[in-house]
Amino acid sequence: MRVFDTLRRDIHAVFEKDPAARNIWEVLTYPGVHAIFWHRVAHVLWKIGIKTGARWLSNLNRQFTGIEIHPGAVIGPGFFIDHGLGTVIGETAIVGEDVLLYHQVTLGGTSLQKTKRHPTLGNRVIVSAGAKILGPIEIGDDVKIGPNAVVRQSVPPNSVVVGIPGRIVRRNGRPVEDGALLDHGAGVDPEGEMFRSLLRKVEDLQRRLEYIESPDSLPNPQIVSTEDPGG
Repeated sequence: MRVFDTLRRDIHAVFEKDPAARNIWEVLTYPGVHAIFWHRVAHVLWKIGIKTGARWLSNLNRQFTGIEIHPGAVIGPGFFIDHGLGTVIGETAIVGEDVLLYHQVTLGGTSLQKTKRHPTLGNRVIVSAGAKILGPIEIGDDVKIGPNAVVRQSVPPNSVVVGIPGRIVRRNGRPVEDGALLDHGAGVDPEGEMFRSLLRKVEDLQRRLEYIESPDSLPNPQIVSTEDPGG
């Protein structure tokens, strides 16, 4: 009965987290729903010692859904993988309740030792497309991880993480560095801002060099400078 209650929460999570979900029959076609269902079956086999059978079922699950979840991974109720193609969850990963993953997320290991080598995710964590969370680190409750971020260190609760390597840009609703709150499709872009600032500086230096070479043909570089007066 507990397994069915968990599966019911998994399906309910789809309606909460995917605005495209319209009815139960549509939701039952989702690869993410298939993946978590068969993972829960494989995990039961793994726990009772039928490990080879669990691995075979896990491999079939990967072939049909494009989502690889090791049968040893512990995943809480209310779990949803949106789209999901290319998602990988390692053996010793632990995932809390009401967690949302997007496609090509990796919960991977960094050690060859037979020990806890995959991450632990708290409750209500959101991991955006392409993000990699590596090693036996802990991701606190209500954390949001931006697209393509690479996280190698533990993250405290109520944080927003972006970048390579992953760094915290918001904590408890307040910015740690300049930027807006993460959105899955837009959000903080500190690397982009850095490159734009460097580009403005290069353009300004180029104008200054051109003025030095031909001072009579160009206006004063102080006038044409694109530098922000405050920066």
